[in-house]
Amino acid sequence: MPTSSRRVAFQILARADFRRFLFARLLATLAAQMQTVAVGWQIYAITRDPLDLGLIGLSQFLPFIVLILPAGQVADHYDRRRILTACYVVEALCALLLLWFTVQSVAVAWPVFAAMTLLGCARAFSMPSGQAILPNLVPPEDFTRAVALNSSVFQIATVVGPAMGGVLYLAGPRIVYASVLVLALISTVLMLRVRGGARSTTHREPATLQTLLSGLRFVRSKPIVLGAISLDLFAVLFGGATALLPIFASDILRVGPGGLGLLRTAPGVGASLCAMALAFLPITRHVGSWMFGGVAMFGVATLVFGLSTSFMLSLVALVVLGAADMVSVYVRHLLVQLETPDRIRGRVSAVSAVFIGASNELGEFESGVTAKWWGTVRAVLVGGIATLVVTGLWARFFPSLWRMDELPKPVREEGTGDGVTK
Repeated sequence: MPTSSRRVAFQILARADFRRFLFARLLATLAAQMQTVAVGWQIYAITRDPLDLGLIGLSQFLPFIVLILPAGQVADHYDRRRILTACYVVEALCALLLLWFTVQSVAVAWPVFAAMTLLGCARAFSMPSGQAILPNLVPPEDFTRAVALNSSVFQIATVVGPAMGGVLYLAGPRIVYASVLVLALISTVLMLRVRGGARSTTHREPATLQTLLSGLRFVRSKPIVLGAISLDLFAVLFGGATALLPIFASDILRVGPGGLGLLRTAPGVGASLCAMALAFLPITRHVGSWMFGGVAMFGVATLVFGLSTSFMLSLVALVVLGAADMVSVYVRHLLVQLETPDRIRGRVSAVSAVFIGASNELGEFESGVTAKWWGTVRAVLVGGIATLVVTGLWARFFPSLWRMDELPKPVREEGTGDGVTK
């Protein structure tokens, strides 16, 4: 590992506000991952219905998709730091509700779906603000490594969180939810201590339907950005199998909640290792090939996981799946942020978040529905095949993305309006 690369990474981490932001995101993501394991196992234990696992994702997706574009507008008009702080408070409230439902021995699923709906509202506002604030915390020349470090923190949480959730669940779901509550509150305090990074609000655009939709117009005007985020949407929408992990852990691999925690952890292991490598050795050439290769490998790993009846092989497949997904996530995030002026970064990040949310939460619902129709294993296999088909189609539909060699330079703030002109 080059000494200069290590030095640059440590210099970025030495920035107090960036460090507080990273730790706040680490703890909040850790809490969310722990909660996901507990909710999935608890719901499946109550109903034994795979469709309910899909409804967990749908209950988060519906408020998310309704609120995400206004949330992007809010991120461009108000202090992104305070928006994130408010979102962490709502996440803490969600954990408190789940804890109360558990203490009261609620034996139906709908109160849990209601709490997850509240969490979906918080995520709608946190995603565009969390993505858009990053360029405000580091110099432009450090941005690519800051993205990789930010992704590394997220993936570390996805590694540790599910394992912690699975282990703590052995002592009961109330222990998990109480821990989630504490972590969310600490994240809130850390974000309150972020002092720098506030964007200027001296040139606010009026809150109109035109400005609300400016992020959509911008993405449509950029085929490379549109191709990158839509590729991720359809690949994960069809190929995501994480919603069905409670069924694999319980009925196919028979490894219990502890094993479910490890299965949930495995994609994060691969993604975190890949993200840490990218933090020190960022992708600088053949960017398009790296992205398409990552999505194709994601599909192959999904197929291997669906066919596996070995716990160890399933873990390896999920590790590879996570690493492959990290490559496409890294490239997509850089393209969105580097191509977007700061004045509409929140709105464009909101559009990107629509695609991400659709691929994750709606993908979970799709997995639950197809598992109900065709069976769990067949649903995963069909999803893996669909991911490979999408990869081939997108290489044809977006040739400029497929042939992209180097990342674009950061845009310079020129012009007015929706930010399409630079």
